Amino acid sequence: MCGITGVFDTRGRREIDRAQLQRMNESQHHRGPDEGSLHIEPGLGLGHRRLSIIDVSTGQQPIFNEDGSVVVIYNGEIYNYQELIPELVALGHVFRTKSDTEVIVHAWETWGEDCVKRFRGMFAFALWDRNRETLFLARDRLAVKPLHYALLDDGTLLFGSELKSLLAHGGLKHDIDPLAVEEYFALGYVAEPRCIFRQARKLPPAHTLCVRRGQPLPAPREYWDVSFSGAGPVSLEEACAELTTRLRESVRLRLISEVPLGAFLSGGVDSSAVVATMAQLSTEPVNTCSIAFDDPVYNESAFAQMVAERYKTRHSVETVRSDDFGLIDTLARQYDEPYADSSAIPTYRVCELARKHVTVALSGDGGDESFGGYRRYSLHMMEERLRAALPLSLRRTVPWVAPTPRPTGPPACCARRRPSRAWRAPRSRPISIRCRSFAGRCETGSSVRG
Repeated sequence: MCGITGVFDTRGRREIDRAQLQRMNESQHHRGPDEGSLHIEPGLGLGHRRLSIIDVSTGQQPIFNEDGSVVVIYNGEIYNYQELIPELVALGHVFRTKSDTEVIVHAWETWGEDCVKRFRGMFAFALWDRNRETLFLARDRLAVKPLHYALLDDGTLLFGSELKSLLAHGGLKHDIDPLAVEEYFALGYVAEPRCIFRQARKLPPAHTLCVRRGQPLPAPREYWDVSFSGAGPVSLEEACAELTTRLRESVRLRLISEVPLGAFLSGGVDSSAVVATMAQLSTEPVNTCSIAFDDPVYNESAFAQMVAERYKTRHSVETVRSDDFGLIDTLARQYDEPYADSSAIPTYRVCELARKHVTVALSGDGGDESFGGYRRYSLHMMEERLRAALPLSLRRTVPWVAPTPRPTGPPACCARRRPSRAWRAPRSRPISIRCRSFAGRCETGSSVRG
């Protein structure tokens, strides 16, 4: 986990206020406690806070290309960087480091805006090409890493990992977006591309923003979307084998690190699968962290303990009190905008616990949705079977077994937001992996790979 921020004059080459940029950068100190740096040139200022994970000795940012005309600041990891380096070297590029960050500058020189299509990983980065007078912002396919931006009235473009870095500039208006408030009450969070402030935006998942000096701010460009087309039906055995292979490969890629690794372990479907796979791939015992609750009704730490014992992990547990309200103000500062999630407090506490033992922790957000881990999914299946077994005439007369009506059009907020595209039903709240955004912003300075 790192933090990036910057200021770009879209109209000219006005001098960048170094003290102002420093404030923006330091507002994200918790994201990168190891190192901090600035890069300033006419009309452009870049700031970076680093949590060292890969190439600890020489991976300091910003990182430049061979002649210094391309510079990048970056938050995340490119998991396939070791495969891309030989390909880029064969094309004539010279690497000065062994970091995944340097891959980005040379990939931009080779493939331009399409470089993001070559990256496997989680990332948010800002790249400046002085020769083309182009600022390129990009976010990973599933929006694991956050990136906010805002265009001020005077043509200044602000951007940063967190909304607080834009606020630290002092020029962002605090006008509340009423549609963002509407989304918050409907979803429990403010969905991309909105922010709680009208003037700010989140770069959506799998989108880039290519800004050229002297030109109007363009709309973000989508470079990837989920494809639901498959190769046809497969057997249960084939599906299980492919799932195991993909899970193993996914975990293997995330174990690339030069610092201590661990995992969050709740005892649920997702975290247990991640820990089991880590144990198979690691020669040393896996570091696992769990949260228990002082109220036995909600305490599920016994399930985590069962997994920890089975895979012989180095297991750490801390208990969260039911009246642990002291974190509320801290969480409000961390989230920057309204966010409703009952797991926020235990997530923060497990990050604190993990930071005592490791620098990077793997988590398993979204597993319950993928594997049907919530009780409501099995109840839904039973309900569907009952509907199918009843005569059509009875289904029409009994309200609770009547088919759920399908939406016939977009909600008003979706229609206003994306009028030029076909409406797609919004993601349900659990599928939106919001806690990865929070965990990636934990004040403890630990990084979470979700």
